[in-house]
Amino acid sequence: MDPEEQEDITPDAEQAMVEEEKIPGRHWYAIHTYSGYENKVKTHLEARIASLGMKDKFFRVVVPTEDEIEVKGGQRRTVTRKVYPGYVLVDMVLDDYTWHVVRETPGVTGFVGGTSTEPVPLQESELRYILKSSTAGAEEAKPKPKVLFTVGQSVKVIDGPFAEFIGTVSEVHPDRNKITVLVSFFGRETPVQLDYYQVEKV
Repeated sequence: MDPEEQEDITPDAEQAMVEEEKIPGRHWYAIHTYSGYENKVKTHLEARIASLGMKDKFFRVVVPTEDEIEVKGGQRRTVTRKVYPGYVLVDMVLDDYTWHVVRETPGVTGFVGGTSTEPVPLQESELRYILKSSTAGAEEAKPKPKVLFTVGQSVKVIDGPFAEFIGTVSEVHPDRNKITVLVSFFGRETPVQLDYYQVEKV
């Protein structure tokens, strides 16, 4: 498959890993890059793979990312952040030649694990965790809120029946993406449970 078409890995990633085992020597490896060079390394490596005719040895080049939702100025926006800054994952067959193809790619500082010349493939458990925790592991991964709130913090409600109210965070529920806010209502503090997206920092 064309590396340029392999940015996303389908939700059937676990089944795909079983299929990959049918190709001798095919494994996932983590490579270390200069900070901020992850996407450039991906682009450069894919270009080298194409120009050297190595598509039978390289299958995917992935920069694990996840989408987060930020609320600024009352506006929600989805931002993409790297799950593992400084790392790129490569699905490949490792031999002396492919090792050099990766190591000589601009921005690459080396393979992760093992010796400098004999990298250790990612373990299946590591790979499953990485794929499930990033948008590389699902076609329709839902953006997750960026946790910005702490108990005692003042916030402004920007959505729902309590919009424009100012309150104080009394509880944070990261597992449900909600917070409990104490708002002054009819002269008394009333606890209101709100979604992360319904409030912003004052």
